[in-house]
Amino acid sequence: MPHTRLTVSDQLGREMQVLPQPKRIVSLVPSQTELLYDLGLDAEVIGITKFCIHPENWFQTKTRIGGTKDVNLELVKSLEPDLIIANKEENKQDQIEALSAFAPVWVSDIVNYSEAFTMIRSVAQITGRVAHGQQLLAKIEKAFQQMPSHPLHPTAAYLIWKDPYMTVGSDTFIHNILSLAGFQNCFVDSLRYPAITVADLQEKAPEYLFLSSEPYPFKMKHIKALQADLPKTKIHLVNGEMFSWYGSRMQFMPRYIGELLQSIV
Repeated sequence: MPHTRLTVSDQLGREMQVLPQPKRIVSLVPSQTELLYDLGLDAEVIGITKFCIHPENWFQTKTRIGGTKDVNLELVKSLEPDLIIANKEENKQDQIEALSAFAPVWVSDIVNYSEAFTMIRSVAQITGRVAHGQQLLAKIEKAFQQMPSHPLHPTAAYLIWKDPYMTVGSDTFIHNILSLAGFQNCFVDSLRYPAITVADLQEKAPEYLFLSSEPYPFKMKHIKALQADLPKTKIHLVNGEMFSWYGSRMQFMPRYIGELLQSIV
């Protein structure tokens, strides 16, 4: 007797039919791979990307299906998934369309805390882990209710890449977290991840400049190089996962932000 399928919608408004409790899941999104683990799934997740580094035991043992931008479509197909988790920003549209030809692909689209909250609830529902999801959301909500913010609301810029330097615009999750932490994004008038120059930074003259650990691994040497051009700006290395991993890692973001504020204010 065939399994009854559920009709669900993803965050792009796309409808699809999924099994009530998928048994063969492929995740193309590092932060959502970690979420699947924290929802209590294990054997059900059969494929992840080479950037899905959390949890470490999955990174060591699960089949890696390429990167977020260069998914090995034939390998994914050979795994015979009954659900694929993807993201509008992380993954390429043409690959999502190709994958949709042989499996339901649930696509998230997240630019703020509220949309991340909705994603977690939805993924918990479609994977049959509602109770786990409710517990996780309660932890995240409590943590964010207690999250401190910079009392002076200083200006700040956040770099995610080098050569060229790239920052974050107002329609990004990182911008939303910066705002919740009490910072005014110098590039609030930009969208997505614009390329900028040192001259742009000098013109904006941010009070703070944050260099992320990912996707580009900024180091102390980069602080020294930029400090020469921005002598009045306070430049700090930050954990990129704590600003951009929408998913179960959100429960730890407020504590990290609090510790960061204590160290820089």
